[in-house]
Amino acid sequence: MTKPVLEMQDISKRFDMTQALDNVSLALYPGEIHALLGENGAGKSTLIKIMTGIYKADSGRVLLDDQPVTIQNALDAQTLGIAAIQQEPMIFPDLNVAENIFVSRRQRSLFINWRQMYREAEKILAQLDIKLDVRSPARGLTLAAQQAVEIAKAISLNVRVLIMDEPTASLSAHEVRQLFKLAMALRDQGVALLFISHRMEEVFEIADRITVFRDGQHISTRLRSEVTTESAIRDMVGREIEKIFAKANVEQGKRLIEVSGLSKDQAFSDISFDVHQGEVLGFAGLVGARRTDVGLALFGIEPADEGEIVFEQQKIAIHSPVQAMKLGIAYVTEDRRQLGLSMPMSIVTNITLPKLREYASSVGLVDNQAENEVANRFKERLSIRTPSVELEAGKLSGGNQQKVMLSKWLNTKPKLLILDEPTRGIDVGAKAEVHQMINDLAAEGLGIILISSDMPEVIAMSDRILVMREGRQMGVFERAEFDQERILTAAMGQTIATESST
Repeated sequence: MTKPVLEMQDISKRFDMTQALDNVSLALYPGEIHALLGENGAGKSTLIKIMTGIYKADSGRVLLDDQPVTIQNALDAQTLGIAAIQQEPMIFPDLNVAENIFVSRRQRSLFINWRQMYREAEKILAQLDIKLDVRSPARGLTLAAQQAVEIAKAISLNVRVLIMDEPTASLSAHEVRQLFKLAMALRDQGVALLFISHRMEEVFEIADRITVFRDGQHISTRLRSEVTTESAIRDMVGREIEKIFAKANVEQGKRLIEVSGLSKDQAFSDISFDVHQGEVLGFAGLVGARRTDVGLALFGIEPADEGEIVFEQQKIAIHSPVQAMKLGIAYVTEDRRQLGLSMPMSIVTNITLPKLREYASSVGLVDNQAENEVANRFKERLSIRTPSVELEAGKLSGGNQQKVMLSKWLNTKPKLLILDEPTRGIDVGAKAEVHQMINDLAAEGLGIILISSDMPEVIAMSDRILVMREGRQMGVFERAEFDQERILTAAMGQTIATESST
């Protein structure tokens, strides 16, 4: 084998009481796609930030072509040929494609040779077999096209190491194929790629070598042919997980909510369903199905224009989240960083925020002891991995942030819980814990609406599945009718008649 282009040797990094990395090593070879796996909090992001100059390691060495190098900032990484593609591309929407490709170039002249820039941009895109108009504004690009521009930008900087951090999390199946085609083209050109994903099937499809981190330590590095899904999961979580998806049979109670003809202009129309106590109703559909819009309407964030909602046998109209919370409805958003949590605030503050009045005295002082007791109960109940509930939410791993957000809404003691993509962007171990929590909550009598783009998840965790396409209801499937092909057929636009369709 050729020598590694980049080596991270014996890297350690500590944040306060958290040992993020503990003497880990990683070697990246030219012309190879190297997958890095690990639960949230395993140390993957910390290592990437050290590689790209955002963090500085406490100890260890970084070697480029067997020579020690110092990466103190992003410019150092760029100069060394190290680039990263994030889950959300860093595109300037008001610049055109060519300008975005070359935006990182430091100009030595006051004048730009536009003709040459467009010509070079077209040459790079052709090299990657990307068909984009280099003069078109970036604002209208799809997420996949934005990532393609990011890759082209890296090529323009003579990238030698390309880090792809959860690049497929928001892409359709077709867009994933396009991205993989680009990744393999770069590999064939001699670029070393570090690929990070929670989607195991993608890792086994594209990776040449697989490394696993756990709790800030290096656990294993093996060729893909030497790794199975089971062995990778075992290395990641330190235990066997026999079933990631396992819906328990729960005796259902009375009807909790009945929705008839729910509609919202330019979002969805004529949506009808009901949910019983102890039942999980899955919402399935492709990108653009508008499932989230229905959840937002039920929680009063974007109220419906038409339709009837009967909650606990009372006809109601939901116009605000405050009203929804008083009824016993909670909504866990898919965007925990922007909408779900206040990242600078502590775990305890985030958990108690929706019910803050309950912790205030008659003179307006907050009972911190009562807040901490509640937060610590949820810490134990949901296995939130943190040294203290006083830690900032932004310092937690993605999986633990998700648990804090769930705690926040469970603390409101809901009767109907709307979970929007509850396992997106979290690792396999945390995903199993969320699924167990769904089972436990259903057993306690909560009604649950599960909105998920993960088809195996929604099939395994639901008692019934409502399928949507472009704001329209395509069918409702009973558990005995669950079949991935039939559900996808409905999601792609063919109405399926079932006994329970409404």
